[in-house]
Amino acid sequence: MLVACRQRYALYFKNKKFSFAVVAAALLLAASLVVNYYAVLYAEERASNPVTDIVLSNTRVYDVDGTFVYGSFLLWTFVCLLCLYKPQRIPFTFKSVALFTLIRSLFISLTHIGPYPTHAIIQSNILAQFSFGADLFFSGHTGLPFLLALIFWQDKALRTLFLVAAVIFAIVVLLGHLHYSIDVLAAFFITYSICHIAERLFVSDRNFFYDA
Repeated sequence: MLVACRQRYALYFKNKKFSFAVVAAALLLAASLVVNYYAVLYAEERASNPVTDIVLSNTRVYDVDGTFVYGSFLLWTFVCLLCLYKPQRIPFTFKSVALFTLIRSLFISLTHIGPYPTHAIIQSNILAQFSFGADLFFSGHTGLPFLLALIFWQDKALRTLFLVAAVIFAIVVLLGHLHYSIDVLAAFFITYSICHIAERLFVSDRNFFYDA
């Protein structure tokens, strides 16, 4: 397994086009996180009053802190391992996530509904750097696993895993009153569009991915 992994790295990183794609993907992802940070700050400053919600108004708050935080770290650790194991996955995966983050940053900059009055308190200094509670529309915890399911769609096991993760996170953020119902529902439709945009924008990166 290690020999095969080394061979893949030697093969792909000899390709200057691929090496450039990896660097570009990493830079784009880093830039998207910076944009997201300032978009969240803006949304926090402009947050207005909360609104009623058909789901949240009829359910009590559940403590979802552990699942929300550690589930996210486990998911992204797993994704990083998938990409490290097969580096040809890196450019398209990173660029797609970056595009998702940039588009979501635009959405949260336009929508300033305040958090639901009763919601779970998330004890995480790391997550607090990227989310302050006012970045609601649309749900990143729901959309990103769904995006990964679409990216890895040809692998049935990974597709199923990421789809299950998307559903679990959708339930978690609703039970914790961390997102409104519309944030969760819209995430699936918007993410589907983002994936198709990524496939049009990053054709060569998608071709590398298919080598996986």
